Amino acid sequence: MKATTTFAGSAASPAQFPKDGLPEVAFLGRSNVGKSSLLNALAGAPGLARVSATPGRTRLVNFFRVGDELYLVDLPGYGYARVPEAERGGWEQLVTSYLVGREVLALCVVLLDLRHEPSQRDFSLRDFLEHHHLPYLLVAMKADKLARGQRSRRQHALAASLGGTQRGLIVASAATGLGIDELWREVRRAAELRREGAA
Repeated sequence: MKATTTFAGSAASPAQFPKDGLPEVAFLGRSNVGKSSLLNALAGAPGLARVSATPGRTRLVNFFRVGDELYLVDLPGYGYARVPEAERGGWEQLVTSYLVGREVLALCVVLLDLRHEPSQRDFSLRDFLEHHHLPYLLVAMKADKLARGQRSRRQHALAASLGGTQRGLIVASAATGLGIDELWREVRRAAELRREGAA
């Protein structure tokens, strides 16, 4: 039985991050890749994470608690050109302060658009995660926009393009639910490994 997911709060600085020691799984990606929609699909609650028609609305680190198991963590997106440079720099500093040295971080879920090639920011994020030895999983979103044969080709192309030490690539759609159960399994497996490591 899936635990209930609830909004646990937002943080504008590391001092506001949870201190209860539960494992955390962070979600990262471009501002318009469908991060909030995916979190809502995982939670089974359409209105849990705010979905905006305007990309770049997530400006804080948002924490969603899954029972007594773990947190799903929504990090500010990147790559949205209309955000002022100074403000964007502030978001990036907040994201970096979260990712680096966060002992309870069990997994980073990197969201991509299955229809498109990775951007330079996507490659930079991969390099950052690998430099800091952070485990990450690739999730290619918006699979419902492509035919099944196209999905498979794009999945292999993205995995080959980004390479690296990721734990695999899941094709997903928040609209149809494709890949959601598989992603939950990976999230829970990473959280369990984190708990065992902390024991």
